[in-house]
Amino acid sequence: MPKKKGVSLSVGRGEKSRKGGLTAKGRAKYNRATGSNLKAPVSKKSGLTKTEKARKNSFCARMGGMKRKMTNTKKKNDPDSRINLALKKWRCS
Repeated sequence: MPKKKGVSLSVGRGEKSRKGGLTAKGRAKYNRATGSNLKAPVSKKSGLTKTEKARKNSFCARMGGMKRKMTNTKKKNDPDSRINLALKKWRCS
């Protein structure tokens, strides 16, 4: 049986945000390639719907624990690390 070739998910120009996460173009590429439904981050402070609040809480709980693992050990709180940028964009405190 031939080995299945995986989907190329490399991030190209204009698909990765400098502020953390993917841009709309990057999310569209990922959704086309995998058939998934990535959505934009929930970054507003108030007026969240029940679904948005659940997504935000889930993301913050899941990724908050990764902050220590993924930051550089020399600089404990590297503000430019991808994980810190994403947590800031989602307004996880």
